[in-house]
Amino acid sequence: MLISSNKSWNLLAAFAGIFFTLAFAPFDQPYLAPISLCVLFGCWHKTTPKQAFLRGYLFGLGSFGIGVSWVYVSIHEFGGANPLSSGLMTCLFFGFWALFPALAGYISVSIRNGDQGLKAILVIPVIWQLIEYFRGNWMLDGFPWLQSAYSQLDTPLAGYIPILGACGTGFLVALTASTVVFIFQNKKHWPSLYLLLIALWIGGSFLKTVKWTHALGNPISVSLIQGNISQDQKWLPENKLKTLMLYKELTEANWNSSIIVWPETSIPAYLADVQEWFLRPLSKSAEQHKADLIVSLPTYNDLTKEKYNAVLTLGKDSALYQKIHLLPFGEYLPWQPLSGFILNKLGMKLGNFTPGKKNQVLLKAGGYSFKTSICYEDVFGALGIIGLPEAAYLVNVTNDGWFGHSIEPYQHLQMARMRALETGRFMLRTTNTGVTAVIGSEGKIIKQAPLFKTSVLNETIIPMGGMTPYAKLGDLPSLIVLPILFFAFAFKTH
Repeated sequence: MLISSNKSWNLLAAFAGIFFTLAFAPFDQPYLAPISLCVLFGCWHKTTPKQAFLRGYLFGLGSFGIGVSWVYVSIHEFGGANPLSSGLMTCLFFGFWALFPALAGYISVSIRNGDQGLKAILVIPVIWQLIEYFRGNWMLDGFPWLQSAYSQLDTPLAGYIPILGACGTGFLVALTASTVVFIFQNKKHWPSLYLLLIALWIGGSFLKTVKWTHALGNPISVSLIQGNISQDQKWLPENKLKTLMLYKELTEANWNSSIIVWPETSIPAYLADVQEWFLRPLSKSAEQHKADLIVSLPTYNDLTKEKYNAVLTLGKDSALYQKIHLLPFGEYLPWQPLSGFILNKLGMKLGNFTPGKKNQVLLKAGGYSFKTSICYEDVFGALGIIGLPEAAYLVNVTNDGWFGHSIEPYQHLQMARMRALETGRFMLRTTNTGVTAVIGSEGKIIKQAPLFKTSVLNETIIPMGGMTPYAKLGDLPSLIVLPILFFAFAFKTH
């Protein structure tokens, strides 16, 4: 009977993980996040640390097994690995990340040790969020996909995002679930807990009405160009000129815009190869039309033999930004020489880039400085607030063409929305194949282009000034309070 009961709880944890994924884009059922965590935390009640580890792992398999299944597309269709190797690597990938909710379960049950007071409510969300933060910012240079807060951009809890960011807001999601579980598990009436939940969610609704930043000037017309060049065609030498002419023609048709943005590595050549005959005339045309053009391409240093993933502004203000936070296994190889040996055996050829220097001078377009991010740099909150308050808006150029017709482009767009809301600034997000979008300072999508369609997105943005509380302090408040609570619980005498 006990074995049967354990199997039922284990199965329930796995299904909770599946439903947790449905809280995120493109499924967009945000209330499933706290509900799924309620189920998971309930599965950890009156069990052993080892059993909690197993149920946390099953939750992670359900969640990451669906939520990051797009890794297969990248490895197989564009990385060149065979189906068997691609499937195995994909399973290893989400199996690895499933260890983190498992670890949260093991530590939580070990520390809680039957407590029924405040500790019983707080210990799980504290540990849950600390492990989410570690996974999202440190492990393999950070993998913040499917972190709780990203599902809450359209709920009352979004009101806390400009104050606490993704880390603090994720804690509130877990706190909601833990409090609900505590209420159901204890027969004693706890009116203060009901009031806590009501105040938490109503308070978030009120905070959504607060304007943390302000307009600096008049609206600026922008054009975002989505060339829709397939990843398997993009770097073929015979397609280079055709690609360049496509972007040039689409740009010339939109010289009436003040800012025109091309996506990540939209120029399939090194800067030195196209600077004189292509970029210099284009820059002069932009200046003549009183427009600023933002393009992206790789650069190569002949002296140091280093490659950089870069963004270049053309027109009145010409300057270069080099990507700081590189993509592991995509732009550099961690765990050398093991990772290089395995990928060579699989026949996968990946980039070997050098990170740019931190605190680079902000680029400028449309008369204002802006914060630049390339590819998945926009999924890191701490990186997104560097350069504020000088930056009046955000620009992200990316290439989600690596993931085909999967859910990844929508997840990535959702995470970009978080950066706009955290900073109180508009974001121009231009991608090769989608989803290109203009995001407002409140994190709402103003306009977006469809996937896999050549498009030009024309819109206006407002340059913003001022600082949200999160832009001022970042994750520091959360990283002070949560560890203090953790150590207080871990070393509390009984």
